[in-house]
Amino acid sequence: MKLVVGIGGVTNGGKTTLTQNLRKALPNCCVIHQDDFYKPQDQIAIGQDGFKQWDVLESLDMEAMLSTVQAWLGCPQKFARAHGVSVQPDAADTHILLLEGFLLYSYKPLVDLFSCRYFLTVPYEECKRRRSTRSYAVPDPPGLFDGHVWPMYQKYKREMEAEGVEVVYLDGTQSREALCRQVLEGIRNSLLNRAEPGRAGPQGPDASPAGPGVSACPRGGGRAAQLKPALFL
Repeated sequence: MKLVVGIGGVTNGGKTTLTQNLRKALPNCCVIHQDDFYKPQDQIAIGQDGFKQWDVLESLDMEAMLSTVQAWLGCPQKFARAHGVSVQPDAADTHILLLEGFLLYSYKPLVDLFSCRYFLTVPYEECKRRRSTRSYAVPDPPGLFDGHVWPMYQKYKREMEAEGVEVVYLDGTQSREALCRQVLEGIRNSLLNRAEPGRAGPQGPDASPAGPGVSACPRGGGRAAQLKPALFL
């Protein structure tokens, strides 16, 4: 059973921290970070807003990212070994891939591969405050957040919603523990649903019967809230 889980959303929304916590709690779990697929700095265009266009899809080598995801789908065991992830014998048939990034749901070939999609949000003022405390390899020039980062976030979020990409929204101002619990419970539910006999097969590898590409993991509650599968640490 293979599950591809997206942890997307706003910059400085807590995506990386959530992903790290999930990786520690999930069996046979690999991680791919969208930031690892930025094009070289000299290939990042300067836009009409006067800023280097770091926050647009064209700044990323999405074909390379897609190829990496497909490599995992082709043989998650081999991918795990190559990335230093030990396959747990008691959960050898379950493999989970976490994709983390700010534009996960804006690249159609990738969108259709997700089993679950999560989207972190934080208010403008909190996002700006968090961004001001971060250090980047390429420092933010003055005015970048208001002139480029936030407008691009709003643009791509509107496009995602207009395209009907279904996600589970997460409040990035919640505690790290609460966010991790919420997503873990959703993943548990999804795995339990897939394990039940009579469930229809998906369009993609192990996709959910909920619909094309499976929009989002089920929310918490019900049977999965009572069960504690040995899959989870």
